Amino acid sequence: MHLEIHEQAEEKMKKTLKVLREELTAVRAGRANPGLLDKISIEYYGTQTPLSQIAGISAPEPRLLLVQPYDNNAIQNIEKAILKSDLGLNPNSDGRVIRLVVPQLTEERRKELVKLVKRYGEEAKVAIRNERRNTKDQLKKMKKNGELTEDDEKRAQEDIQKLTDKHIELVDKEIEKKEGEIMEV
Repeated sequence: MHLEIHEQAEEKMKKTLKVLREELTAVRAGRANPGLLDKISIEYYGTQTPLSQIAGISAPEPRLLLVQPYDNNAIQNIEKAILKSDLGLNPNSDGRVIRLVVPQLTEERRKELVKLVKRYGEEAKVAIRNERRNTKDQLKKMKKNGELTEDDEKRAQEDIQKLTDKHIELVDKEIEKKEGEIMEV
């Protein structure tokens, strides 16, 4: 029974890591990456639609993103959505294709991005620790109900702590890697 709880906790911690990686992909590190536009949605025929579903996105050069809408009628909405985003990119359109020049990051902007990345990391750690707490509560309840012996509960608690430590370490590595990308000139 406690193995099931352990597996559920591990699954939730892995999901937290996955979400963190997705958030970090959207943080601009000074070079063009189509993933930068993943979080942008466009009003398209009355529905919020992810940009990647209505346009091809490519990075033909290290500092240039090309957005090629499948429907040219969507160009203005795409430009507005990019301008509204917090990416700091200025769309340049010729009516068929939108060019986004990824500017060189200033030292100040790099520091802001590092702070943002660290905040994402802290949020992920909090989520992981919350999962640890929930799991420990479940184990205590099981012991109280006589479903677990004291030794089994203690062992399960130690396993959950090891799992938590492992995932916190993975979060730290992801953050460190992204910080390195951002600070790379």
